[in-house]
Amino acid sequence: MDITELIEQSKDSATVKRVFGDPIQHGDILVIPVARVAHGGGGGSGEGRKTEGETGSGSGGGYGVGATPAGVFVVKNGDVRWHPAVDVNRIVLGGQIVGIALLLTLRAIFKRTRHKR
Repeated sequence: MDITELIEQSKDSATVKRVFGDPIQHGDILVIPVARVAHGGGGGSGEGRKTEGETGSGSGGGYGVGATPAGVFVVKNGDVRWHPAVDVNRIVLGGQIVGIALLLTLRAIFKRTRHKR
């Protein structure tokens, strides 16, 4: 696969459909899922020779896409409301960081009071 083919295939992944999912209709309520999408790519090429009589060559390329849920738009009776997605992993990680910072602070306080006695 050469670089041009990679670029052509990457165009399919960078569409609005990747961010806004297909709307879901349930009675008079319309739900539109939304995601955060990040994509990137790179490529390379080369040609050269190391010694006389040898030929060099090279190639390379890559592309990546990442998506996480952001939330949903809910349309009901002409009203549009945004409901963000809850990332439980991020909440747990934040709690752990706060806990570690608290423990380190308490340790420093106890060390100071122990040295003063």
